[in-house]
Amino acid sequence: MVDLDGELEVIGRVAESSNLAILARLAESGGGVDRYVIYKPVRGERPLWDFPDGTLAGREVAAGAVSRLGGWDVVPPTVMRDGPLGPGSAQLWVGDPFAPVAGDLVVDLVPTGATPPGWLAVFDGESPTGAGVTVVHSGADDVRSLAVLDAVINNSDRKGSHCLRDEGGRLWGIDHGVSFSPEPKLRTVLWGWAGQPLRADDRDKLQRLAAALCEEAVQVTLGALLPERDLAALVGRVERLLSKGRHPRPSGGWPAVPWPPL
Repeated sequence: MVDLDGELEVIGRVAESSNLAILARLAESGGGVDRYVIYKPVRGERPLWDFPDGTLAGREVAAGAVSRLGGWDVVPPTVMRDGPLGPGSAQLWVGDPFAPVAGDLVVDLVPTGATPPGWLAVFDGESPTGAGVTVVHSGADDVRSLAVLDAVINNSDRKGSHCLRDEGGRLWGIDHGVSFSPEPKLRTVLWGWAGQPLRADDRDKLQRLAAALCEEAVQVTLGALLPERDLAALVGRVERLLSKGRHPRPSGGWPAVPWPPL
């Protein structure tokens, strides 16, 4: 686990975030290499009617814990810690926060019907100019595993911009504050495998997670981050995914895709 305990030096606010999100440098990065985090203080959270209990910061940290416990390891190191504005989550920034954002290698827009080989179409729509477009995502195995993790944590906001690849090509998923609801709220752009059988590797991850969730230490750790109902619902979702053995389909009772999708 990466050490994120150093003093936080505030760089600035992430303006497009709906809740307070602060870019901060770890003042004791060491090795001559600066490390940055996204710090989300609990006091900067706006109340949400559909997430009345717990904190967004707690869910951010819980998502990282679940990712590790199951062996997905796609959530950047994330901890609950104190900071300049009090307790909150701190997540290691992927890449250089001051470098131009690289091209999206996970989710994209293409002309209607022009899905590239190895990619999967999600839905058709129109661009701001009225041109027909299709939202597509990569069909890579690591993206498929991320879709399974999203089903596990009941992620209600998997936008394309929340799927990142670092310079080495490793996939990361970020921004999990609106996850773990006890009500079905899966909302994602990664629907390309809906209804298909789970891969053996992802079934293994689910079984590993199911075993971990039975451990008292894990229950205590997650219980400090999530409301009791959310934790019980997490256990139930893992059991259902293992029982059905398939990627979930959109439920119809909740918008299936976040807005904006990218």
